[in-house]
Amino acid sequence: MKNILFVASESVPFIKTGGLADVVGSLPKCFDKKYFDCRVIIPKYMCIPQEMRDRLEYVSHFYMDYLGQGRYVGILKTVVEGITFYFIDNESYFSGMRPYGDWLYDLEKFSFFSQAALSALPIIGFKPDIVHCHDWQTGLIPVYLKDRFRGGDFFNNIKSVLTIHNLKFQGVWDVKTIQRFSELPDYYFSPDKLEAYKDGNLLKGGIVYADAITTVSRTYAQEIQMPFYGEGLDGLMRARSQSLRGIVNGIDYNEYNPETDSYIDTNYTKKSFRIEKYRNKVQLQKELGLEVNKDRFMLGIVSRLTAQKGLDLVNCVLDEICAWDTQLVVLGTGDEIYENTFRHYDWKYSDRVSAQIYYSEAMSHKIYAACDAFLMPSLFEPCGLSQLISLRYGTVPVVRETGGLKDTVEPYNEFENKGTGFTFANYNAHEMLAKINHAKSVYYNKKREWNKIIDRGMSKDFSWNSSALEYQELYDWLIGY
Repeated sequence: MKNILFVASESVPFIKTGGLADVVGSLPKCFDKKYFDCRVIIPKYMCIPQEMRDRLEYVSHFYMDYLGQGRYVGILKTVVEGITFYFIDNESYFSGMRPYGDWLYDLEKFSFFSQAALSALPIIGFKPDIVHCHDWQTGLIPVYLKDRFRGGDFFNNIKSVLTIHNLKFQGVWDVKTIQRFSELPDYYFSPDKLEAYKDGNLLKGGIVYADAITTVSRTYAQEIQMPFYGEGLDGLMRARSQSLRGIVNGIDYNEYNPETDSYIDTNYTKKSFRIEKYRNKVQLQKELGLEVNKDRFMLGIVSRLTAQKGLDLVNCVLDEICAWDTQLVVLGTGDEIYENTFRHYDWKYSDRVSAQIYYSEAMSHKIYAACDAFLMPSLFEPCGLSQLISLRYGTVPVVRETGGLKDTVEPYNEFENKGTGFTFANYNAHEMLAKINHAKSVYYNKKREWNKIIDRGMSKDFSWNSSALEYQELYDWLIGY
């Protein structure tokens, strides 16, 4: 039996701000339990829903010296779907209404969390063969495993894996501050270790010291070795390319299943979508006050409303996108400029544009099920889950060929009878518009071809099962058998 420990800042079903939580909560369930005992450690945030916190049982506690004080470290646990979740408790660090917020304070609390998570392992009696870390919040763990936790039998030979979900976020502050929070000696703050451009960088520390590095798609693993996508660390990523793998994320096929989804109006399958899927569109049109017309082409966006998601391209041609023969449904929050732009177009074209400037899990499922196509023109996209969900629901993705979007959406080719969506290569608004119009043309004029695209998309398997096998292979390679 091989012991694997996931250490992360968030995980479903307890706390979620993005795709990281889906990975940490879903992937451990997919490992072969005859060979892998996979457990998870996250902070015990006060903003975890009360009904979830009520399920936690006390394990132990201890005091850890941190920044010159003895700090309380509580350990709690619960079991969800066969996976044991541990929680590090310290109310002075993990209280508050959100898991993240103040950058400087986040750097301190996740430095504390990284030390506390490792220090808790002997107390809970779980010695991992591999500690699997996620993003900058746990970037110090590979460093600590090579430093203060290196001695002694318990931590001997523990390997580390670091998964980069988004290289843009690195945990950067001045060297003096990072050194104080990490409590590491001067040795570690040189340009070949935790220093980057005269600042301290927690993610860089993890990349330098981890035994293996993964990203969440094959294309993104190649892209981050280039200056445009490398966020200043492309040279380091090239230097560590032999230890770098891209493993595409999956989605939970039980949660995202149009056959059983309780959020949507009418359930359907790959066999019945031709006669059932449109009912969800009609219901959503009624709910959002759009023109009720089952044949109208409906385009969806479910996204953080930020420039990374390509919304400046959408802004450039929004009048053309909102043509008389198209309905646009947007769900999400983000930058004020995009929120207000979509609100304006909701007012301007009230019968064919709906801007839902909030986030709702229920509404997102309704949009995935109701729309004919899904727009995702990202500037960069490490993996992306929305296109995988849209394929699952028979909603044809229109995406830019970057990162995980390129790996998971096969471009439509009418001559070879191939493709699961419509893709464009250059970051260009009119190239994007041309692909939207191409999709509309096929939808209105070649209905059989459109349905074949849906057939192929719904036949794809982007569950966690295949990705889990790739992670298992990585773990076997690291452990050595």
